[in-house]
Amino acid sequence: MSLRTRLLILVIAAMLVPASLVGLRFMQNRSSDINAALTNLAAAADEIASDLDEKIQGTAQLHYGLARARDLDTRDKAACSAFLSEVREEYPQFTGILTIDPDGSLFCDSLRTNRTLDLRDRAYFKQALVSRGVVLEPVFGRLTGLSVLQIAYPVRSEAGALKLILLASFNLRKFAEFHHKRLLAEKDILLVDAKGTVLVAPSGGGWTEPVGGSIAGSELFRFAATPDRKAFQEVTDREGRTHVWSVAARSPSTLDAGLYILVGRSKDGLVAAANRRLYEDMAILAVASLLLLAAVWILATVSVGRQVGRLAAMAKRLGRGDLGARILPPHPRGELGGLMSLLNDTAESLQQQRAAIAELNQKLSQSQKMEAMGQLTGGVAHDFNNLLTVILGNAEHLADSLAGNKELHRIAGDIATAAERGSDLTRSLLAFARKQPLRPREIDIAGRIRDMEPLLRRTLGGHIECAFALEANVWLTSVDPGQLTTALLNLVLNARDALPDGGKLTVEVRNVSLEETDVDVNGEPRPGDYVMVAVTDTGSGMTAEVASRAFEPFFTTKEVGKGTGLGLSMVYGFVRQSGGLVQMQSEPGHGSVVRLFFPRLAMPPTEDPSPQDRTVAPDGSETILVVEDDDMVRAYVVNELKTLGYRVIAAPNGPAALDLLRRPGDIHLLFTDVVMPGGMFGPELARQATGLRPELKVLFTSGYTQNPVKTPDGLGDARILTKPFRRHDLATMLRSALSAPPR
Repeated sequence: MSLRTRLLILVIAAMLVPASLVGLRFMQNRSSDINAALTNLAAAADEIASDLDEKIQGTAQLHYGLARARDLDTRDKAACSAFLSEVREEYPQFTGILTIDPDGSLFCDSLRTNRTLDLRDRAYFKQALVSRGVVLEPVFGRLTGLSVLQIAYPVRSEAGALKLILLASFNLRKFAEFHHKRLLAEKDILLVDAKGTVLVAPSGGGWTEPVGGSIAGSELFRFAATPDRKAFQEVTDREGRTHVWSVAARSPSTLDAGLYILVGRSKDGLVAAANRRLYEDMAILAVASLLLLAAVWILATVSVGRQVGRLAAMAKRLGRGDLGARILPPHPRGELGGLMSLLNDTAESLQQQRAAIAELNQKLSQSQKMEAMGQLTGGVAHDFNNLLTVILGNAEHLADSLAGNKELHRIAGDIATAAERGSDLTRSLLAFARKQPLRPREIDIAGRIRDMEPLLRRTLGGHIECAFALEANVWLTSVDPGQLTTALLNLVLNARDALPDGGKLTVEVRNVSLEETDVDVNGEPRPGDYVMVAVTDTGSGMTAEVASRAFEPFFTTKEVGKGTGLGLSMVYGFVRQSGGLVQMQSEPGHGSVVRLFFPRLAMPPTEDPSPQDRTVAPDGSETILVVEDDDMVRAYVVNELKTLGYRVIAAPNGPAALDLLRRPGDIHLLFTDVVMPGGMFGPELARQATGLRPELKVLFTSGYTQNPVKTPDGLGDARILTKPFRRHDLATMLRSALSAPPR
């Protein structure tokens, strides 16, 4: 839907308010007009009845005057009729004026018809015989056939004898026509006698009953004849048209005459004025709406359309991925200008986000690469340690067996030395893979580095200026002190190699709080409180490509034979394994800074004395269950234990070891590898084994593991003998485990 269409819809919606007001006004006007029209209807009926009363009273006065006229006191019929004819010309409201003899025969009349009529059957004649006042009866005249109100007056002698009956026929049709015109033909007038005979019918409005017809059984007549009737009555004809009728209040004259005067009006006519005003208001509103819609359309086309076109062009460019698109100034005021600025800001933000996403993708790729290399190096170190265990142990056997042959004894010693150097190499690999055994302690890193200051200065040499910025009251951390020393030495040595011609190196320690925006070398945010150790040099620095690979194992820019490429990788693995993170900044010609962050210690750890520090016997005679998946290592360990005097049972995996434990016989200690195939590692085996034999002691061995090993409840801290190990280390750890107090 276009903006212009939306604007038009808004205008139309806005016009609903005045339209609603017009409608409300129409309803109010309609209701008030109906009430006023109904009131006017009743007033018109009463006014007609009042006028008829006046006409009756006037006729009575005329009768009183005529009764004393000498021209009527004669038996000359022609003279009498001529006199009455002259009187009627002065009173055209009468169809005729005549006299009736006491015997009911017509004597003279103003019409001069010379007809002979017997009027004894007329009700007004019968009443006049016994009455002394005016008698009324609505009928159809026998001479004219018109509906008239007969106004009869008995003329009596002084003695009271009836001389004649003076009769005036009041023309009801002319009377109704007069009032119909007076009412501007807006209302219908209906005259009905007491029997329901229609004397005067409405001239229009769809009235169907003719003059002389009867409405005696109709709803309208029942309404007119009911004494305690309601004020108005709606009547619907056969064609579905509805009229509202009102009956004049009954005066003594109309009551005596038995005459009902009804005034009605079509229901549609009641609200015609209100409808007319509604049409006028709607026409004005329609014209105003059309003018407003035209103005909005022109404004939208001329002013808004051009600006919307600029917005649409910008949106299309953004949709095609052109985040460099911008809407150039000038921008219009108001919402469209704000929208243009917002769109420009959005494009700028999207451009920045695209750059940030690209950077995060690069960091994620680096993190995944480092993690994959860690898995690889950990696996290699594990298998290598198994081999070194066999090599180192057999070298010890050879050295003992060849003690009398100096040359062969030296060769056996060289083999053992080479195996130990290989062990150092695997420790570096495990440090990078974050799988080296750590012995963390609660330490003050600043104090530890302060103690190392002389060693670090000697390592750097006199041509490098060394500065230490150690903050007081740094937070405590849980870190392996030996590994911290090694990591710091590696960083200092790397900095020394970057300063062949001298320079400055700074070691800084302080408390820091990291936010979500502070990330490590892999782009991972790790907010929290840390103790930061930073080593900054003013050396040659590194390019971005070299810096991105600096922590990879075996990556080095040094000459062959001058570095293994494991220094920074070991630092990285040690810090990550300690729960911290590493950051590095470097730029060619501006030096480098490596920051190590160690988590603040929430609760000081509790330490047990190291098993290796206890004084133990070198050998024994207990039964030991050896569980090792590597055949050569298992054979070597079994042979060494037997040499130390122990009784040995061996199993290649956890399930086989459990089968042996379920059999009868004494087994004092379980000596198991931590990582084994088949789905059951050493800790799980220890849990099930101690469940079968609660008194069983446990000693773990591993080529690599993440410290601490999760041991079953009740075993306490795990005792781990790291591969490769010498016979003395094996004997010492065994005695320490066997000598431990019962659980």
